[in-house]
Amino acid sequence: IKFLLGKKAFEQFMKMTFYGQFVAGEDHKSIKSLIQKNRAFGVGSVLDYSVEEDLTEEDAVTKEMDSCVSATEKEGMGMDHREKQYKAHQQFGDRRGGVTGARTYFYADEAKCDQHMETFLKCIKASGGSSVDGFSAIKMTALGRPQFLLQFSEVLVKWRRFFSFLAAQQGRDGMEALEQRLELQPLQEFMTTLGATGDFHGWFTGEKQGSGTIDRLDWNSLIDNRIKISDLLVVPNLETGQLEPLLNKFTEEEEKQMKRMLQRLDVLAKHAEEHSVRLMVDAEQTYFQPAISTLTVEMQRIYNRGKPVIFNTYQCYLKEAYDIVTMDVELSRREGWFFGAKLVRGAYMYQERRRAEEIGYEDPINPDYETTNMMYHKCLDYILDEIGLNRNANVMVASHNEDTVKHTLRRMNELGLTPTENKVYFGQLLGMCDQISFPLGQAGFPVYKYVPYGPVNEVIPYLSRRAQENRGFMKGSQRERELLWKELKRRLASGQVFYRPQPEPGL
Repeated sequence: IKFLLGKKAFEQFMKMTFYGQFVAGEDHKSIKSLIQKNRAFGVGSVLDYSVEEDLTEEDAVTKEMDSCVSATEKEGMGMDHREKQYKAHQQFGDRRGGVTGARTYFYADEAKCDQHMETFLKCIKASGGSSVDGFSAIKMTALGRPQFLLQFSEVLVKWRRFFSFLAAQQGRDGMEALEQRLELQPLQEFMTTLGATGDFHGWFTGEKQGSGTIDRLDWNSLIDNRIKISDLLVVPNLETGQLEPLLNKFTEEEEKQMKRMLQRLDVLAKHAEEHSVRLMVDAEQTYFQPAISTLTVEMQRIYNRGKPVIFNTYQCYLKEAYDIVTMDVELSRREGWFFGAKLVRGAYMYQERRRAEEIGYEDPINPDYETTNMMYHKCLDYILDEIGLNRNANVMVASHNEDTVKHTLRRMNELGLTPTENKVYFGQLLGMCDQISFPLGQAGFPVYKYVPYGPVNEVIPYLSRRAQENRGFMKGSQRERELLWKELKRRLASGQVFYRPQPEPGL
């Protein structure tokens, strides 16, 4: 079409059709009118700069393989004990495969990551300038070399498995994550019988030793507060009882790259705090996600002291979603910061399933939609109960599912949570499910549209995959047409053809 129409005519055609439906505009200035119009109906915005590099599959694979493999591994050392789930694989090097509802970043160099950070900073500034309670979305893979996310995720998962193994030795397997505790004395004795020589009591602070037991949160603290970033990438050796590096060595440049990723994240968090914008860290693939989630929690520990600034995203199609949510809520309780969450079902299901099957590890995704739905409501109920208890948690119910929205409203009513408290938010994509978003906004509930924006030609890669996703929403569009026809007849009968939104309280 672009070839036939020419660039200008093509851009105009897109703005009148698909681009105009699902994208707010080309830059932060052009999107203001739409944001203000939605705001008049009580609907806020989560700004999301949706430009995506238009790479061939071959180029994407080349970039991914180069940026996910360390210098040591390229020399043929340190690969044998790495887990296949957390290695880069050629056949899945193009992370766009099977993914329709999320944009993808591939690492080029540090300068490109700095450009992404600058774009996110402009997005945060635009969010702060367009409304008093805006959100801005970022992706961690845009901010640095993904090699670090892969390796740190592997370390975190190995630590969790080691804890579960030790808990099973003490007869505590099968319990929920928060209930599992290890007794230090039997732990020491068990490891000694295996021939381990390490001082396991010395792994923990005196305060934790005093109780004689440790839980998963204490266990996780073993990898906190290390001076060099590469020192985080250590795993427990069952045979020696010592902490050992995941790889034999890290180059000085790799160390700098890891630090720069964290520095960029910190710059964005500070900027969000200064502009009174809430920063939403999107979820990504499971082989990156443990690191992304942990680093986001670290930002929450710093910036969520007085109010919720940083929001973590939880994918409820994951089998371990409930364990992760409960652990993070408990950590926020213990340390006294505001827990901020966005709950989604998940965007990478088909890719994740295929990768697990072909490479040969356990499928991390729930077996069916019903199980995912139950997991979503289980996680949601836990957070809502926490809000009801102490008001220090916040959640965005990011869902197009009417039953989930109704469930949330019912639970809020049961717990006495009012819309004006701004503890429970609702989120839908721009151009979708307006029959949910706008009635909620007019009823006074905090509701937000995920608002993609960017130049027409640079958003096309994102939009083309969004088009594929929307084929699955065709059944829902029938209901939207029925509701629109019903509303049109109501307006004609009442003589109120043009609807004027009710002003929000206090405006």
